[in-house]
Amino acid sequence: MEQRKSIPSMVKDPKLIEKRREQIIEAAVELFISKGFHKTTTREISRASGFSIGTLYEYIESKEDVLYLVCDAIHAGVEKGLQEVLVNGVSGAVMLEAAIEGFLRVMDQMQDRVLLIYQEIKSLPRETMRYVLAKEEEITGFFEEILHRGRRDGSLQIDENSVKLMAHNIVVLGEMWTFRRWSLRKNYTLDEFTKMQTSLILRELTDK
Repeated sequence: MEQRKSIPSMVKDPKLIEKRREQIIEAAVELFISKGFHKTTTREISRASGFSIGTLYEYIESKEDVLYLVCDAIHAGVEKGLQEVLVNGVSGAVMLEAAIEGFLRVMDQMQDRVLLIYQEIKSLPRETMRYVLAKEEEITGFFEEILHRGRRDGSLQIDENSVKLMAHNIVVLGEMWTFRRWSLRKNYTLDEFTKMQTSLILRELTDK
């Protein structure tokens, strides 16, 4: 697993750092979505955050640091949504159904932010980019874990070699709701899309 990037700060109070960086993230997200990363200036970020450019640089060193913080916060939001569906005492199949529903709901709630990661990740330094991509792998690994659980308890019929690919397929389904929303929303609500996709996946994994 790639190490989380440590961003130096001139401020020594961890709680204040967290609070100010949350302000920076919220301001930057809106700007990056509306203007793009390259057209957004640090001065605009500081103004939208509610403090001076000098204060901004007490918490970050570069605009790339801001983009990294944004990506990290987005992944944390996705992971939090997924962790909420992990329940002990249920079968892998039941957990998978809940995880797919939860994942698609989070994708819907964070669609602009998820799209932002894929549009702007190339602007990050290579080492930082590797960390962000590793977080994507962690989300896929979450579904791998559930699929393995279903294999062990017999509720899902999938061979070992297909687990990783199926996990990627599920993640891509969630991202599809973001990337193809311009078309999908003409024909399906989120609930309809979720129900149909979940049915297709479970039919593949339980009707053999």
